[in-house]
Amino acid sequence: MVIQILPFVKPAVRKRRIVLYSHDTMGLGHMRRNISIARALTAEPIQADVLLIAGAKQVSSFKLPQGVDCLTLPAFYKGTNGQYQSRCLDLSLEELVQFRGQTIRAAVKAFDPDVMIVDKTPLGVSGELEPILKELRMYHNTRCVLGLRDILDDKQQVQREWYLSNYDEVIKAYYDEVWIYGHPAIYNMVREYGFSDEIKKKVRFTGYLNRCETSNDSAKDDDPFITYGLPKGRLALCMVGGGQDGAHITEAFVKAKLPEGFVGLIVTGPFMPEKHRSRLQRLISKRPDMRLIDFINDPQPLLKHAERVVSMGGYNTICEILSFNKKALIIPRVTPRTEQLIRAERMSNAGFLDVLHPDSVTPGAITTWLQTAEKPESFRNRIDLNGLIRIQKYLRALLAARKQPLANFHQTEVISNVQ
Repeated sequence: MVIQILPFVKPAVRKRRIVLYSHDTMGLGHMRRNISIARALTAEPIQADVLLIAGAKQVSSFKLPQGVDCLTLPAFYKGTNGQYQSRCLDLSLEELVQFRGQTIRAAVKAFDPDVMIVDKTPLGVSGELEPILKELRMYHNTRCVLGLRDILDDKQQVQREWYLSNYDEVIKAYYDEVWIYGHPAIYNMVREYGFSDEIKKKVRFTGYLNRCETSNDSAKDDDPFITYGLPKGRLALCMVGGGQDGAHITEAFVKAKLPEGFVGLIVTGPFMPEKHRSRLQRLISKRPDMRLIDFINDPQPLLKHAERVVSMGGYNTICEILSFNKKALIIPRVTPRTEQLIRAERMSNAGFLDVLHPDSVTPGAITTWLQTAEKPESFRNRIDLNGLIRIQKYLRALLAARKQPLANFHQTEVISNVQ
């Protein structure tokens, strides 16, 4: 009998695995922010595998880097009254939450991540994350991070929501750290919202996210004048995020008078109601100096060429404007949250952009701003845009640290009813 001795083969080292969750009930902001973070985490020195869990099917339109894949959940829709309902399926809210929660739980358990980063809502929409967060804390070695944009809403509303949803106890029980994607010099969330001492200890400010570092490389040199059939000229760009509530801005823009030598491009967003988009199409058919598109997965080529930007005040849009040092007029959303208004006013006070309240939006107001706006001085050295670098640093430190045991948390069901 011959015994064959096989050479020892060292087992392959598993890459780090990270889950990024975003609920995406209104617009594309949470998803776009997570894609930026995913790009940073798949690059050196982390080089992780990343699973995006998203609630908007438009994620499939984004070019994802190598090492990133996506699980798309059945979508929620958030009305102007702040209430959730199913966007596409004929399901009750309770049925949809259960469907999504079971899907998330199965995916996370199968992927077995080293870190799970939850965007904005500690328990997900209507508590859909609580079962998997509890399992991860009790039976797995997964670290959990709550990622928050720089501003959530006004102080009273945030404190009310966090009290009703018991978020302080949720964060103490389930989360190792809280990353705030902003800088306290602009808005100190810890002080503004009165975080408890236990939450303060978990907070890490990252700085804002530099969008120049995370865009699709293949699109960086695209010429929008060729891509969208624009006549040559200086570009005035109008963007309204997902477009669900941006019709009044785009209509005022299409009726505004552009400065001499300028051409205009409007990006409506994929969620703009068809009746509003059709009206814009009719209006813009009379404007040879303007074009209309509904969606772009990477705004970098447009922002690179734009000399004037009119937009809403979402987190990602502001980061892009700051990253590209663009002259911008921000018309913030003011309902159901005032987050965009607060951000725009803070940034305006710092001298980074101009603000127009949505109640004051008219073609004349936009015309005046377009005609008088001057090229901004460089402010890149006056605002912290090192968020993605710090996220890499914080993640490495978190992976090296010992996981904290489950806190003494007696409530078995903490459902977030107020969003």
